[in-house]
Order: sequence, then C-alpha cells, then structure tokens
Amino acid sequence: MIIEGRLRELGLVLPAPVKAPPGVRLPFAAVRIVGDRAYVSGHGPQLPDGSIAGPFGKVGAEVTVEEAQASARLVALSILGSLQRALGDLDRVVAWSRVFGMVASAPGFDQQPTVINGFSDLILELYGDAGAHARSAVGMAELPFRLPVEIEAEVAVRA
Repeated sequence: MIIEGRLRELGLVLPAPVKAPPGVRLPFAAVRIVGDRAYVSGHGPQLPDGSIAGPFGKVGAEVTVEEAQASARLVALSILGSLQRALGDLDRVVAWSRVFGMVASAPGFDQQPTVINGFSDLILELYGDAGAHARSAVGMAELPFRLPVEIEAEVAVRA
C-alpha cells in the first residue's frame, strides 16, 4: 500500500463516493475497467464526506487561478478515491496514461494548463515516473454544477 502510505504522510484523505446534488441522477460508472485499463469518468472536486467542493464559477471571474489549482488537486483525490474503490489498491495503477482537464473559463482566460497542474503535480508526487501522463487542458464555457474544474483519466492497471 505504497500510494496510500504516501497519501497519509502528506495528510491527504480520499473522499467518500460523490454525493450528487438533489434531483441529479448519475447513471454511469465512476471507473470502468476493461482488461488492463481503467477509464475514469469526469470528476469534480470533493470534500472528504463526498459532497461537491467549492468554490464555484468560472476561473478568471469568480474563481482565482490559485483556487482552481486547489480544486484540481481535490479532483486528483476524488479520482484516487474512485480508483481505490474500483481496484481495491492504488498500487495496482502502474501508469497514468492520459488526463483530460477541463476548466470553466471566463472570456479571455487562457491559463488552463496552470490550473490543471494542481492535478498533475499531485499525481507525479505520488506515483513518480508512473505518474507521467499525456494531458490536455482546455477551457469550457460551462461545467456541471458550476464546477471550476473537471478531469477525466485513463490509467494502466495490473491484474
């Protein structure tokens, strides 16, 4: 349990499964395992109890770059929580293949890569070389629930 030990050393807690807002149905898997790949659905930032974490709004307007980076770091924990529940052990992740970061962006905002670095930096800190990933960081007009950041991923897993 190397990765979970590193999380403890950093004082980080994986959140409970996401608590959808009232009236919202989420009819899909957070993680879908096919062979030696785990496909991770888009995740937003969560608090330890599984509720959606703020701040809410567009980066470059209601949300600062620093707040959005912190949200991206919370998304990493959210994704790690889902992977831990799906795989039983985060050490089964042998490589982070691809990350797709989406940032709710105010008009003219162009620092999406800087925001998504909040996610990438934590994954690299935890996984080292296995955390190196291909990545996109794009701006979106809107994200669900006024989230500032949503991220999806693909990882290689050991059986």
